[in-house]
Amino acid sequence: MPSHFDARHVRRAFARAANSYDAAAALQREVQARLVESLDYLEARKPEVVLDIGAGTGHASALMKKRWPKAQVIALDVALPMLDQAKRQAGWWKPFPAPVRRRRRAAAGRQQRGRDLQQPVPCSGWTTCRRCLPGFRRVLKPGGLLLCSTFGPDTLVELNEAFAAADDRPHVSRFAQIAQFGDALMMAGFRDPVLDRDLFTLTYDDLPSLMRELRAMGATNARVDRRHTLTGRGRFAAAAAAYEPMRRADGKLPSSWEVIYAHAWAPDPGAPIREGGHDVASVPVSAIPIRRRQT
Repeated sequence: MPSHFDARHVRRAFARAANSYDAAAALQREVQARLVESLDYLEARKPEVVLDIGAGTGHASALMKKRWPKAQVIALDVALPMLDQAKRQAGWWKPFPAPVRRRRRAAAGRQQRGRDLQQPVPCSGWTTCRRCLPGFRRVLKPGGLLLCSTFGPDTLVELNEAFAAADDRPHVSRFAQIAQFGDALMMAGFRDPVLDRDLFTLTYDDLPSLMRELRAMGATNARVDRRHTLTGRGRFAAAAAAYEPMRRADGKLPSSWEVIYAHAWAPDPGAPIREGGHDVASVPVSAIPIRRRQT
């Protein structure tokens, strides 16, 4: 299934936003806090390895290192400047979780594929991680925990409607519905998935204020079918005019964010890996009987 996202654009956008991310990402910090809080209600365990995928500036990584000081906590992010920011802020918790840097990413990926991990995995809220789920399933050891969040289709609906009045090109990324995300977990072979959702409403003085905050978070339009030229003053003015009727009684413009949370477990030992909805069995060569021809 082809991706709807431009991975290179995502990486560049978050790299540019590394210095401004923490100041702008209030919603992400709230989602992170709720994800980490959910660990209190899950089965008590002391994992040996925790992999924080989409770690950003490392706040969740630090919280989990504090929670499990004896665990190896690995911070992984597609944008190297984000990990550089995390390293600079290591003062809040030492030793800081080991960041996987870009030049080591390929080697680290090969290493992780051969390693059994029993871990919670907070996946970045900005990542539609359905396509990542089979990889998470392969990495987790039997009984390992996947903990993640993503955005749902009601995210930035007002912004989408406003720009629809300006042109016919998409301006907001596509996200899966909660039922589709649950189906994707099952298709990837996870067991006992539990999903929940929150709908947040942030407010802004005007459209430029909203757009500045999105850029500061690295949350730019990453769709492959997006307009690749500047929006232009005319189209932006048309979108701003279309947004105005949505202004609330307090004089603020609303911005909706649907957040989907999920946790699920890797299956028991011996269960086949599922890829594309099909079971993929793994049999060691030594277990295959060989019939030798008599001469």
